Amino acid sequence: MSDDIPPEDMMAAEYALGLLEGEELLAARSREASDAAFAQEVVFWQDRLAPLLDEIDPQTPRAEVWERISAELESTGDSAEIVSLTARLRRWKIAAGSAAAAAVAAITLLVLSPAQQAVVPVPQEPVEAPLAASIPIGDTQLRLAVTYLPERQELLVSSSGLTADGVHDHELWLVPQSEDTPLLSLGVIEPGVERRVTLDAAVASEFADGSALLLTREPLGGKPEGVDAGPVVAEGRMQVI
Repeated sequence: MSDDIPPEDMMAAEYALGLLEGEELLAARSREASDAAFAQEVVFWQDRLAPLLDEIDPQTPRAEVWERISAELESTGDSAEIVSLTARLRRWKIAAGSAAAAAVAAITLLVLSPAQQAVVPVPQEPVEAPLAASIPIGDTQLRLAVTYLPERQELLVSSSGLTADGVHDHELWLVPQSEDTPLLSLGVIEPGVERRVTLDAAVASEFADGSALLLTREPLGGKPEGVDAGPVVAEGRMQVI
């Protein structure tokens, strides 16, 4: 394997290994849903790297290791070296020919070696899980990727690959949980654009696992005031990710 991996391949490989976190992970999931070439690259890396994990025997640290960790934590604070080590480890896993196997072996040595300073991550406050939907566009392979981040009340909409016809616009709608509440507009879709939208609290509160999304065809600029929404051309449901 070459040491100079293209950025697109690197992102697909890191996603296949489960190394991405936060917004990087959400961006990769959106691309996997809307970009067929990227999805194929992820499958390639999964097929290539997954067998390496079968060669690793499970390791269980001895009880005295955890006792030493607890004792050292009382006098040890957070270390910037851990951040640097994590970043280097991610790149090294991809560049090495036996990436997955080497990564597991390195982590085992870090835990079991008495010379290493053990650091346990500080527990974080639990947050609501993000929601995502992949909405198929007609009979094509294109999909509209929608991700909701509850801790920020933000909506990420990726319409990569879609093109405008110059005659119509398409508007995205959320079907509220209450039957008495009218459809909530999430904005007009901009073809080929990845957009981030901060939602009003009232709209954000309507998002839940299983919430339905509708895509309607509208005049240019979106649904005119005072008229019903146009015909539904696609639909999907939000799911916990």
